[in-house]
Amino acid sequence: MVFEQLPEFDKDLKQLLKKYRTLNEDLSEVKTILKVRPEERPPFSFRIDNLGIETCIIKVKKLACKAMKGKGVNTGLRLVYAHFPEATRIVFIELYHKADKTNEDKKRILANFK
Repeated sequence: MVFEQLPEFDKDLKQLLKKYRTLNEDLSEVKTILKVRPEERPPFSFRIDNLGIETCIIKVKKLACKAMKGKGVNTGLRLVYAHFPEATRIVFIELYHKADKTNEDKKRILANFK
């Protein structure tokens, strides 16, 4: 499995790393899960439909973050990625906290995958 990140994702990650220092480690765990079972979505995730594109876009609603002790998966962090099963490739699109945004950036998704 090949993992890629959009430049916008890198900016999201850099900003959130200031608050949540374990985020790189937490994302490594997500990558490990996706390598072992790429056809299965991580827990608490769903496909984002109605975008008018064929690419499989997945949103993980409950991303565990060790920096938020005692919260487990109830951290409020959201991860959006595109899954290309035929190319065994995953592209991380967006990472945000639900207090900062209510929904994923559909314009970003469409600009990169239409």
